[in-house]
Amino acid sequence: MVDKAPEPVSSAALRRQMLKEFWFYFSENRGAVIGLFVFLLLVVVAVLAPLIAPHSPFEQYRDAVLVPPIWTEGGRASYLLGTDPVGRDILSRLIYGAQYSLFIGVFVTTLSLTGGILVGLIAGYYRGWVDTVIMRLMDIILAFPSLLLALVLVAILGPSLTNGMIAIALTLQPHFVRLTRAAVMAEKTRDYVTAARLAGAGPLRLMFRTILPNCTAPLIVQATLSFSNAILDAAALGFLGMGAQPPAPEWGTMLAEAREFILRAWWVVTFPGLAILVTVLAINLMGDGLRDALDPKLKRS
Repeated sequence: MVDKAPEPVSSAALRRQMLKEFWFYFSENRGAVIGLFVFLLLVVVAVLAPLIAPHSPFEQYRDAVLVPPIWTEGGRASYLLGTDPVGRDILSRLIYGAQYSLFIGVFVTTLSLTGGILVGLIAGYYRGWVDTVIMRLMDIILAFPSLLLALVLVAILGPSLTNGMIAIALTLQPHFVRLTRAAVMAEKTRDYVTAARLAGAGPLRLMFRTILPNCTAPLIVQATLSFSNAILDAAALGFLGMGAQPPAPEWGTMLAEAREFILRAWWVVTFPGLAILVTVLAINLMGDGLRDALDPKLKRS
């Protein structure tokens, strides 16, 4: 009796198995799961902001200036978290601020990741003087504190949310360049790359089709951490008046507008600060879980 050859595993079944394995290692980190649910809640709030926000984030209620939260003396049911110094509803501004934070994170991470991968691929693949020039430039950028460098760039470009995001992306890009370069240098000497080169693959195909797909795991983890750094740096620029400009409901800008009322109206600075803290913490916890799930050295048997 002849044994039947095992049936080949379909690509769909293989993807399902990989996703199942990924979720197994990711879910072992309880903090990462909590961070994921908080982040998904933030996304839902940002998408549904026009539907769930009780007021317009820009409308000023002159008869309700510095109204405290509802659970304190003097609070009103129509302003659950109170109002700011010009009578705007804080809850509504926090909800719309989630849109700003997600947009900032996505824009900055995409820009720095794309540029970092391109430059890192060139440096790691070609080496020589090209690699030396690129890495010395990255070292110069890393020698400056990221927030200070972003402030200088925004001062040159002009204070605005767009210029602030571009400045933050430039300060985060060296991390992606160094990570991509190291991964490319490790993968370039492997047998499958040599085989592809002998088969006639050109430099562009080798870089983008052969090497890059095998370098994505550490880049995903770094992108998650850069997402939280982008939100934090954008809030810092907004607080310093160099990022989003009033009356934009951006959390850092909300802190800047309320800092002179910190002693007699605690809620105007507490809630935006908590929003930044919870968001950044949730994304960092997600990053830890992604590192555990994507790095084979950290996978526990």
